[in-house]
Amino acid sequence: MTGTTYALIRVSTEEQNEDRQVERMLGVGIPQDNITIEKESGKSTVRAKYHKLVKQLKKGDTLYIENVDRLGRDYDGILREWHLLTEQKGVIIKILDTPMLDTDQTANSLSEKFIRDFMLHVLAFEAENEWHKIKSRQASGIAREKQKGRSLGRPKAVRTEEELAIARQYRNGDIGLEIALTMLGIKKTAFYSLCQVANEMES
Repeated sequence: MTGTTYALIRVSTEEQNEDRQVERMLGVGIPQDNITIEKESGKSTVRAKYHKLVKQLKKGDTLYIENVDRLGRDYDGILREWHLLTEQKGVIIKILDTPMLDTDQTANSLSEKFIRDFMLHVLAFEAENEWHKIKSRQASGIAREKQKGRSLGRPKAVRTEEELAIARQYRNGDIGLEIALTMLGIKKTAFYSLCQVANEMES
């Protein structure tokens, strides 16, 4: 029995446009309703939409992604999610930019499996390496602007202990998302940012 086909699209910020990725997914026949658009950093530990999609996926379903870095930004994270999806959940992964990594390959000799595994590890390495380069360039740019006496970005919001406590309750499963949003009176995007702050304060 053929499973359901889904797609995961990730952009790192609210300002980035996902239209190009959506067009590619629609072009391979994925229904609009089955496309999950995640506007979270791959480094984020929250990633609510991604985790909801993973929970929804069943054995035999197919998940399309544009590249392996849509699963995460760091080497270990990408390999961990790949293992979870393919081996634990039995999901087929189709990668638009690297189709030779598609997990429904009919060619499965030992050498072919080795090449695919090797390429997966290389791409995971490149994803984390590129992430570090981006962060390094950002840090260098911020340092230069500070030397010029310029203030960058919006002032950071002050998080109260009550807000952080609610975020931790949500993270621990003590309260649901809607209850947390009602208690705080904020939107989902702001709440996920709050959850990220709570996580960082404990790490």
